[in-house]
Amino acid sequence: MDQINLAATSPVVRTPSGDLRGRREGPANVFRGVPYAAAPVGDLRWKAPQPFAPWDGVREAADFGPSAPQAGPSDVADIVSIGGAPEPTSEDCLTLNIWAPAEITLPAPVMVWLHGGSNRMGAGSLPFYDGTAFARDGVVLVSVNYRLGQLGFFAHPALTAEAAPDEPLGNQALLDQIAALEWVRDHISAFGGDPANVTLFGESAGGLDILALMTAKRARGLFHKAIVQSGGGWLPATPLKAAQRRGVATATALGQIAPAPSALRAIQPERLAAIEGAFGPVIDGRLLDRDPISAFARGDFADVPLMIGVNSGEDSLLNYGGGLKRFGKLIKPNVALARLYPQANVDEEQLIRLGFRDFAFAAPARWIASRPRQSKAWLYAFDYVEEARRETMPRAAHAAEIFHVFETLDARPDGAPPATEADRAVSAAMHVRWIDFARTGAPGADWPAYVPADDAWMVFGDTPGGDVRRGWWKAALDHHGRRGGLLILLLRGRDRLRTLFSAKVVR
Repeated sequence: MDQINLAATSPVVRTPSGDLRGRREGPANVFRGVPYAAAPVGDLRWKAPQPFAPWDGVREAADFGPSAPQAGPSDVADIVSIGGAPEPTSEDCLTLNIWAPAEITLPAPVMVWLHGGSNRMGAGSLPFYDGTAFARDGVVLVSVNYRLGQLGFFAHPALTAEAAPDEPLGNQALLDQIAALEWVRDHISAFGGDPANVTLFGESAGGLDILALMTAKRARGLFHKAIVQSGGGWLPATPLKAAQRRGVATATALGQIAPAPSALRAIQPERLAAIEGAFGPVIDGRLLDRDPISAFARGDFADVPLMIGVNSGEDSLLNYGGGLKRFGKLIKPNVALARLYPQANVDEEQLIRLGFRDFAFAAPARWIASRPRQSKAWLYAFDYVEEARRETMPRAAHAAEIFHVFETLDARPDGAPPATEADRAVSAAMHVRWIDFARTGAPGADWPAYVPADDAWMVFGDTPGGDVRRGWWKAALDHHGRRGGLLILLLRGRDRLRTLFSAKVVR
């Protein structure tokens, strides 16, 4: 192959860490499996990510790196069908992937994607996160792998005792995400990206993590806009003591009754990944000094343009892991709930499902959008079901919007029927909204910024590009908002007590 063709098919970029050789794929120069931090193995397990050593020569970046060790709900035989990653997996997972426009005349906006998966499964390499459509439209897309499950959110008294006084605890995944953003800040200009125009976006657990990062001082200035897709907003973070109790229970289940840190780090990663749990941000007093909900309530968050939204069928999450039974104990179907959801026809399961969607996702998203800020926020609801699914799927399932945002309808993992032209029209128009937001900080002149008195949502349904609707699900969301208000008061009270106690200890 002559040198001209080699340059066209295998682009090489020079970064501060060393040269990388990627692949030209259609409109994109693609670089896969790029390390943004050292492998968190051995003594580095559960430590903050450390810099990856620079290399000499040209490093190949043709293949994705391994996904993080992971496991899904015990009642799901194949987690790939619900967004989990196939093998290979490895603790050496701190890599990212870049799709850059092959032809760039000006620094391009950058979008950094945090995948979902309950912080226990998933990977930035999954085919429906392919960034080709973004590169085609002039955006540099970066997808990130980060530690998951017991490796991503783990605290234990033995680890606390060995940590330096200011070393964050229990938030390894958030620290990975911050390290990836720092890598983007320092390296992305080599790929044609603009480090001063970075949009952080993510779905489900990725969106939840973004809300936490918006309240973390260490992450300030690393991103300039944010998009939260189905990230909720009222799921409380875990206090450090509770996280340590969970860590002790995990170690005990694996035969480590009073382990030294070295014994914990000797446990095989597959055994750790298999231990189920709820994984998310930890209030450690170092990275996060209070619950992110409390921080949003007091206005202590990154004041950047924000898009936030939900899907009409978020309750599809209840289909796994006994979720319907568990949440049914919290949402009691009754006459008052039936009045809020006449479409449920007093069907108890449907009342639980709609109550879950609105209390866990829609009401907190609206609350986050309504926080006083200098910048603007935009609120959306995704309510489109592909034409071939409408007889069996009444609402847009959790994560269904991803395939439209990325224009990857043909890469869905669940054996979906082929997309129609109508499906693709909705997808193309929705994708443009995300692109416009990344470029300009606004998703289109016809989409009004959210103001509580106006209560304007962009509803993505059969109309490509969406329809503005005011008071979407208002009665139900007002009801759940009152319940959420009590939760917020409790969390703020808990944080105040923690602050007072810490002050007394210092004195």
